[in-house]
Amino acid sequence: MRKSLKRLIKAGILLILSIAAGIFGYMGLEGYSLQDAMYMTVVTISTVGFQEVHPLSGAGKIFTTIYIIFNLGIFAYVISIFTTYLFEGELQQIFKEFLQGREVKNLKDHVIVCGYGRNGKKTCEELINGKLNFVVIERNEEIPRHLPDYLKSRFLIGNATLDDALHAAGIERASAIITTLPNDADNVFISLTARELNPKVNIIARASEENTEKKLYRAGASHVVMPDTLGGLHMAHLVTKPFVIEFLELLSGVGETKLMLEEFSFECLNSTYRNKTIRELDVRNETGVTIVGFKDNRQGFKFNPDPNTKIGENDVLIVLGIEEDIEKFKKRYS
Repeated sequence: MRKSLKRLIKAGILLILSIAAGIFGYMGLEGYSLQDAMYMTVVTISTVGFQEVHPLSGAGKIFTTIYIIFNLGIFAYVISIFTTYLFEGELQQIFKEFLQGREVKNLKDHVIVCGYGRNGKKTCEELINGKLNFVVIERNEEIPRHLPDYLKSRFLIGNATLDDALHAAGIERASAIITTLPNDADNVFISLTARELNPKVNIIARASEENTEKKLYRAGASHVVMPDTLGGLHMAHLVTKPFVIEFLELLSGVGETKLMLEEFSFECLNSTYRNKTIRELDVRNETGVTIVGFKDNRQGFKFNPDPNTKIGENDVLIVLGIEEDIEKFKKRYS
């Protein structure tokens, strides 16, 4: 948007300077009044060919000749810029980006995604499924043009390694930032900058090389993901543990039966069910979901927790079930 506005402002300034030069020229050389000089200037730069206000002197004719030649280029440039804005949708695009900027400024606890490549695209799909607010910072202006309108509104065109782009995306108010750029050095730089701008933000960074992992953690990353390594392990496990992988794929939404893992914190539970034991909640009989994990705020994660475990402040339940049963759990216990 800034680049587009700069072109419009530049064209406007050139037009104003050209008109001012004509007015002062005719007033100084021909002694015209301000009104006559303004009229003569507009007639000259528009090349409509009306008669002069008064017969021109020799100096006036030379000035007019040079002025016309000089303004042919300026007038053509100004007209092309204004035509682009009025008839080719440039003005509408600027207005959309202005509204988008205002919308981003109102976001809080959102997720910032840096890069919309293969990993970034899958990240955004999952965020949409999880109904989370997010903003994408993408350098390639062509990518958003081929996306649905609901996705276009989430895009900011810019370089995520620059402070201005992160500020525009609301890094100070974001809960997490996911950097998926293919260049490890860029991900390190973004992690370092994001941690400085928001010490509390959760930073998830992509790494291609193993020796980059430590650098990302030193730069402030909360979690580092190596897609190539994970892909290799997945392919090997398809041979060594095929049924485990088949089950895990169900959790990822692959297959007819779509299992889901969801987390519910103590604060998300209805006050009626807080400070109760897992046995007292009786979630399996009431909703069909299974509590497979429990995060104690003191002892950490517990797999297949004891039914007598009490759910207290800052504790988290990890539940497993099909989508319909998860929704039952939300309606009953949230």
